Amino acid sequence: MRAVILDESRQLSVAEVPEPEPGDGQVVVDVRAAGVNYADVLIRAGRYPQPPPLPYVPGSEIAGETSEGRRVIGFVREGGGGYAERALVEGEWVFDLPEGASFEEGAAFLLAFLTAWMPLTRQVRVGHGSRVLVTAAAGGVGSAGVQVARALGGSVVGAVGSAEKLEQVRELGAEAVTYEQIGDLEPFDVVLDQVGGDLFATCLGRLRPLGTLVGIGFAGGPWQAVDPALLVGRNVSVAGFYLGRLTKLRPDLVRAAALEVLERWSAGDVSPVVGATYPLAEADAALRLVADRRSTGKVVLVP
Repeated sequence: MRAVILDESRQLSVAEVPEPEPGDGQVVVDVRAAGVNYADVLIRAGRYPQPPPLPYVPGSEIAGETSEGRRVIGFVREGGGGYAERALVEGEWVFDLPEGASFEEGAAFLLAFLTAWMPLTRQVRVGHGSRVLVTAAAGGVGSAGVQVARALGGSVVGAVGSAEKLEQVRELGAEAVTYEQIGDLEPFDVVLDQVGGDLFATCLGRLRPLGTLVGIGFAGGPWQAVDPALLVGRNVSVAGFYLGRLTKLRPDLVRAAALEVLERWSAGDVSPVVGATYPLAEADAALRLVADRRSTGKVVLVP
């Protein structure tokens, strides 16, 4: 079968690889679409906290069909393998694709919406009257965060890096601003930030008393150090969320959350945004789009 290989020189190419052989509890899925995530960019650049050995087939989430014709989505948890024509998935991480949803939407759902759903329902409590800021709001995780916060009853502002992305955030039902405007906004109860860098400090300064900033990424650069005296003095807090490690340490919590947010999708409360679709042979271009922070919605690959 065909798969995308990241080799020892960190170059991507499509090559023939052996067919996956399932073990106990594993399912072979014919991949119809695979999600492209920022973690894939970090792995390619050698900046991922737990880098896999090379050569490596990237891709951690897929949508496709089983041999029985079941339409599914799933996490390819150990060792990657999603950027391929077929992939192995542990049975507990296979979920039904909602009726009427496309495979591209399925590949854009799990990681993005769990990364928004879990912190907004476990680490903070968003409800009616909550004021929520979501950074990188036009991207895959950001657009999920906007929708989840709104579905939970929050009043949402989505911040983006360029004026060209403002309209997409407005189409999700949120107020839209650029990063330069954040400092002028009224304070927030919750900030969901995946940019980091200097913007992290700016967002920390826009919290209401008892507000929380949840850091979920650092696409804009390393996080600045936070002085506990600042948190105590202002009655604010900082939380962090890393889905990959939580999936390993508390798979029961992640699976329960996946079922919850899938119910929200089936009910029409949220829906993944697919921004661009590429064939496997153009995986390099897909990752560059994400790395350069030019993507809107989720980028997916189609075998």
